[in-house]
Amino acid sequence: MARVLHLLKGDHAVEALAVITPEAAGGDTVAVALMAGASAPALPPGVTLHRVPGDTSYDRLLEMIFEADRVVSW
Repeated sequence: MARVLHLLKGDHAVEALAVITPEAAGGDTVAVALMAGASAPALPPGVTLHRVPGDTSYDRLLEMIFEADRVVSW
């Protein structure tokens, strides 16, 4: 299955969840990078949340982007 990274700055959480939920249910490994100032939506089970720059550095975010099979920016 695919490794998917969603970059979420907060203003499209509803739309993002409409995509994230079926990806996670379908077996993809899904992670959300929550950018500074955004509030975290209720994510489906199994989705990993990374707060940037709170618990994940920008350097690590760049690595995650290159490690992902697909990156979606919201």
